[in-house]
Amino acid sequence: MYDCIVLGAGIQGSFTAYHLAKSGKKTLLLEQFPLPHTRGSSHGQTRIIRKAYPEDFYTNMMQESYRLWAELEKESGTKLYRNTGLVVWGPAGNHELEKICKNLAQYQIPWEHLSQEAMKQKYPGISLKPGEVACLDTSGGVLYADKALKAVQECFLRMGGTIHDNEKVTHIEPGPMVTVTTTTTSYSAEKLVITAGPWAQKVLSPLGLQLPLKTLRINVCYWKEKNPGRSDILASSPCFLAAVSGEEHEIYGLPSQEYPGLIKVCLHGGNEAEVEERDLVVEDPKVKDISILCRFISNYLPDLHPAPAVIEQCMYTVTPDQNAILDHHPLHKNITIGAGFSGHGFKLSPLVGKILSELCTGAPPSYDLKPFQITRFK
Repeated sequence: MYDCIVLGAGIQGSFTAYHLAKSGKKTLLLEQFPLPHTRGSSHGQTRIIRKAYPEDFYTNMMQESYRLWAELEKESGTKLYRNTGLVVWGPAGNHELEKICKNLAQYQIPWEHLSQEAMKQKYPGISLKPGEVACLDTSGGVLYADKALKAVQECFLRMGGTIHDNEKVTHIEPGPMVTVTTTTTSYSAEKLVITAGPWAQKVLSPLGLQLPLKTLRINVCYWKEKNPGRSDILASSPCFLAAVSGEEHEIYGLPSQEYPGLIKVCLHGGNEAEVEERDLVVEDPKVKDISILCRFISNYLPDLHPAPAVIEQCMYTVTPDQNAILDHHPLHKNITIGAGFSGHGFKLSPLVGKILSELCTGAPPSYDLKPFQITRFK
């Protein structure tokens, strides 16, 4: 028997289990696939980390998240963060951009305002348009995602935690003791945390809970220099977020890492799909997504080929307001839920794990959780 079971060994579940073990709880981390795997939302080599958010509560939370990432680096002896800076740009007067600058200033986070001319000097590979401005979050950068997931799981195991992979959950029986049945056996615990990523709704529906979650398949695209080694784009590229006029979704980019000589540039949005359809090729929506990116590359990153060299897939689980769900099950208070991270949860995961462990154990919450409560959905 365990004190706590965590269902789902992606980055959110792994950090939850890590914090539970750190607080002295006998914890089991369950995963349906053999580890490591690429079926969810936590695989791949890189993710963006930033304090630049239009929501002040995220800017505030990210300060502790940075500290927790540094703690994991120290505990694991693994470099997990690369400081590249993060540039956010859009039309002058853009509401979201103005809120980002205001939040960075409010929390005294180092940042710079960049005019079109300043951008040209600092990042010659990025070509802003007349009337566009940018701000630089100087602490922004890259997280080494696959190394981070491995590091937190190894630390969890060293603290006495248990991981069972390749065990799909087939039934959850709520009660004063929660019983979790898998394809292999059954486990009991006083508390259960569900961090099932794109499978969250499938796990929660039998427990009588329907959350407004959508699963999206995202095209993750990598782009090559037109003249390899002859531009500054690879050497000087920061991470970036771009709010382009006329486009529904932001576009984001990361420096070369996964594929030497290729830059990752993606649309922060995708096509609704069942989680089992992640690798299914659907031509028309894919062409639409890629065509938006091709236009963007031609307009803003002219040193890159305007057609992607590599296209991969990833799954997002999104909520209507793009904020995660961090809450108890309304009927079963010993079941805690972490879901709907909406494509920007990785950077927050050390803090999300801490918050979910607090909810699980009944410890006072570190933050106001109103933006993350289930009751916000009527």
